[in-house]
Amino acid sequence: MSQNRPDTSAGNDVVVLLRNVHKSFANLEVLKGISFEVKRGEVTVLIGPSGSGKSTALRCVDRLETISQGQIDVCGHNLTAPDLDLRKLRLDVGIVFQSYNLFPHLTVAENIMLSPRTVKKLPKQQAVELAKHCLAQVGLSEKFDSYPEQLSGGQQQRAAIARSLAMQPKVMLFDEVTSALDPQLTGEVLRVIERLADDGMTMVMVTHEMNFARRIADQVVFMHQGKVWETGPGSMLDSPATPELQAFLAHEL
Repeated sequence: MSQNRPDTSAGNDVVVLLRNVHKSFANLEVLKGISFEVKRGEVTVLIGPSGSGKSTALRCVDRLETISQGQIDVCGHNLTAPDLDLRKLRLDVGIVFQSYNLFPHLTVAENIMLSPRTVKKLPKQQAVELAKHCLAQVGLSEKFDSYPEQLSGGQQQRAAIARSLAMQPKVMLFDEVTSALDPQLTGEVLRVIERLADDGMTMVMVTHEMNFARRIADQVVFMHQGKVWETGPGSMLDSPATPELQAFLAHEL
C-alpha cells in the first residue's frame, strides 16, 4: 500500500460485499461460491489465470452480469433485490474497460461531459468545470478540445478514467485497463490509478501487472478455477502460501 494513503484499517464500513457468489453461463459454472469484501478507501486487486472468473466477478459488481446464487451488496444496493434501481447503482459505481469506448465524433471534453449533463442534468458551465477538473486529475488538461483519434492509447485510457470520475462514483472498477497498451503507456495509466488510490478512492481492479498489485493493493484476491484460492495484502505475492499461486506468479514472470 502506498505510504501516502490514508489509514483505512479501522472503523470503516464495507462498500463491496460478495458472499457465496455463483455464476453460470449455460452449463459452464464460472464462479463457484466466491466471497470477499472491500472497505471504503481500500484497493482490492483480483489476479489469476485466464478463465479463473476474475473479470466475471468484476462485472457482477456492476450488475453487468446477474448471478446464479449468493449475495452482492455495493454501496448499500442489494444487487439481487427485485426492486434494484440500476441507474442509482451505476451512479455509485464507475467502470473502466480494456477498450476505451470513447465516442470518436465527440471531443475529449464532450465525452466526459455527456453523462453528467444527460444523467445528472448538470448545467453546461458546471459540466465544463467538472471536465477540466477530471482531465487535470489524469494529467490531460491540454487535451480538452482534442478528439480521441488524436490521442495515444494511454491518453485514451486516461480520458476514459476521467469520464468515469466525472460521475463522482463511490467505487471504481478497472478491468484489465492496461492489457492493450505497451509498457510506457501502461506506466502512465497505472500512475493515474495510483494517484486515485492516494486520494482515497475505493477500487476493485483486475490486472496482470504483479509489481503494481504488490505496491498498491490493500487486498489481493487470487482466483483459480472459479474460486477465491488465496487472499492477503500485496506482500503475499512475495510469499505465496499455495502451489497454485506460486505457479501463477512463476508464469507471470
